[in-house]
Amino acid sequence: MAKRAKNLPKGLPTQKQVLEFIETSDSTVGKREIARAFGLKGQEKIALKKLLKDMAEEGLIDGKKTAFHRMGGLPKVTVLRVVELDDGDPIAVPEKWEPDDGAKPPRLTIIEKSRGKGSRGMPALKVGDRVLARTEETPRGWRAHPMKKLAQQTEGLIGVVEKDGRGKFWLAPVDKKVRNSSPISDVGTAEEGQLVSAEPVGRGTRSGVRVTEVLGDPLAPNSFSMIAIAKHGIPHVFPEAVLNEAQLAAKLPVTTDKREDLRDVPIVAIDPADARDHDDAIWAAPDESEDNAGGFRAIVAIADVSHYVRPGSALDREARKRGNSVYFPDRVIPMLPEVLSADVCSLKSGEDRAAMVCHMTISADGELLKWRFTRAVVRIAEVMAYEEAQRRIDDKAGDERLDNLWKAWGALWKAREARDPLDLDLPERQVVLDDKGGIDEIVVRERLDAHRVVEEFMISANVAAAKALESKNSPVVYRVHEQPSREKLLALKEYLSTQDKKLAMGQVITPTLFNRFLKDVSDEQEKALLMEAVLRTQTQAYYGPDNQGHFGLSLGSYAHFTSPIRRYSDLLVHRALVDAFKLEQPKPQGKMASKLPESSGLSDVDRDDLGKISEAISRTERRAMEAERDTIDRYVAAWLSGRVGETFETRITGVQNFGFFATIVGLGGDGLVPISTIGDEYFHYDEAAKALIGADSGTRYETGQRLKMKLVEANALTGALRFEVPGGDASKAREGRPLRSGPKGPRKDGPQKGGPRKNGVRKDKAGKHQVGKRGRPGNIRHQGRGKK
Repeated sequence: MAKRAKNLPKGLPTQKQVLEFIETSDSTVGKREIARAFGLKGQEKIALKKLLKDMAEEGLIDGKKTAFHRMGGLPKVTVLRVVELDDGDPIAVPEKWEPDDGAKPPRLTIIEKSRGKGSRGMPALKVGDRVLARTEETPRGWRAHPMKKLAQQTEGLIGVVEKDGRGKFWLAPVDKKVRNSSPISDVGTAEEGQLVSAEPVGRGTRSGVRVTEVLGDPLAPNSFSMIAIAKHGIPHVFPEAVLNEAQLAAKLPVTTDKREDLRDVPIVAIDPADARDHDDAIWAAPDESEDNAGGFRAIVAIADVSHYVRPGSALDREARKRGNSVYFPDRVIPMLPEVLSADVCSLKSGEDRAAMVCHMTISADGELLKWRFTRAVVRIAEVMAYEEAQRRIDDKAGDERLDNLWKAWGALWKAREARDPLDLDLPERQVVLDDKGGIDEIVVRERLDAHRVVEEFMISANVAAAKALESKNSPVVYRVHEQPSREKLLALKEYLSTQDKKLAMGQVITPTLFNRFLKDVSDEQEKALLMEAVLRTQTQAYYGPDNQGHFGLSLGSYAHFTSPIRRYSDLLVHRALVDAFKLEQPKPQGKMASKLPESSGLSDVDRDDLGKISEAISRTERRAMEAERDTIDRYVAAWLSGRVGETFETRITGVQNFGFFATIVGLGGDGLVPISTIGDEYFHYDEAAKALIGADSGTRYETGQRLKMKLVEANALTGALRFEVPGGDASKAREGRPLRSGPKGPRKDGPQKGGPRKNGVRKDKAGKHQVGKRGRPGNIRHQGRGKK
């Protein structure tokens, strides 16, 4: 039994005192021994239990219930923070690391449990996540087995320094989903009002953050993308070794040795006007063969990134970690260093470039008859913007190259209409910046025929790549979009029943079915409602080695082949083509080239871990999408911050029992409309119809509905907006639809006495509201995003 030391103070000990007691004890130490040693009683024992739990989570002790000992080196159970993803495996470091010898913290590979369909295990970890994990040292290095995911104190640990009336500093979050500020224990050189990054310190009631870096003015033009980069843990600085290797790779020669010479073919690249890299270029001409009357020959030339980025190189590892380029209004975070992405890989006009080329034979009806893949040397005849290409076509400028492309597109469009892919009109917002990085305007990006021409050529080449690899039994990284799940279809069926429409569950579900629903609706508002419902039904596309088809495009086989500068998935497809069709180049010559890996095909790691790699790049894609959307939301909020109080035409994007979310038509940006602001009557939440229904007036607020709304808040730091119905008068919303009958509708004589019905929402005399069993109301300050 551990004896109480003579000089130990009475009362709850500090962490340091507990560690010193454990370290100097000559026998087993447990909670009972610590309590006895420090003379603890009653509530002090309860406080000790919490203290020991905190110490175990920090990795200071091993956390066993019966006995504790101070951990030497890396604790057996400790808190880790994910710092990167390596081939899909999360790599983490200890959150607390204070060795006596100053050694660097170990890097641990987190072994995640399999997450098959229907699994309810821990969600996939991403950069920045915190986990409590069991650690072990193996011959292959440190491994960690996650026990539970821990909450973030501030999302991404980015915020603005605030100072209260007592002189205490706080970190105000810049994420609309985080409502609480965190106390700052060490503000460093940061000043009030500055944007900073921070790291957590302490636990429990003593938790807070320490400022690690001052980022500057939170409302400066470049801050919005910086916030997203930090919040989502997007790698944005290339290691020196990667930059050095990129310089070596850029010097690899491009010759016609084992490459097709296509420099005399007038291939053109059509891209956005502000594009810095050019992945793809296209060419078409009428097919003069007798067996393909009215058909076309076409070429899709793609930057041959696999020539420069070899498997197993530092360049390759960094590209795999990034997964894709990330595009913000003010900057691009490229997957590859600029010397490659914006220079030697980019298909610039008038310069010889290495390309992977898809030759296609297309019938008059747009059917893909034949295809072959080669490596080639190309010299792009011209790089032009979409708008310029469209102008020449509209003006009938006599450009034979474009005329042939448009004619070939006409054939491809026939095949598209025959497939009848999912037809959802989803406008894309574009932030236009001025020369100083300020917001010039925010517009919906115009959709031109020029965009559709390039898109159809790319889709055809992607289909050809998938089918070509299948013909060789080669590994394929498919772009998979599965058909809607039965659960989502049942939800859609329930919603359609509220609109007097039927969905038979026994039939084959195809995009045509959804398109027919949309085409049968002439009313613009009703069509918007239905389009939102169809969109909610769709699954999220992902990358994988098992072919599940592409439901949205109505294609049986589909792989991304056309953008290897900015997508790692495409680079893997190129490598597979190199192997399948024996397109390997001669060994690079010279001292510089010899330092790079020889092969440009798939490595053993690529082949063995294709599933894991696909999962990892699917995650980086989702990360990029979230970061890009968050940044656009911040720009929109900044643009609107000077227009608070104005009324806008809005469309409801999501409905919950605490209110609904709306977006400004033609501009975007999601804003909350708290239920407390929409009228003085009882509102029932109809979950199937995704609608709030007034018990007295029958007023409905439902997804897809358009209505005039007053902007009352626009927070540029979080990207959050808040709206109110003008005057707070529910009668000004759309009315006239009768109340539903049945168990899901409100009683015509109002709610039952004694409280709200299930799913119902009632406001008391003070204007506050209560809800039923389905969930709590959002705080009026809540700025979250509704379900879509």
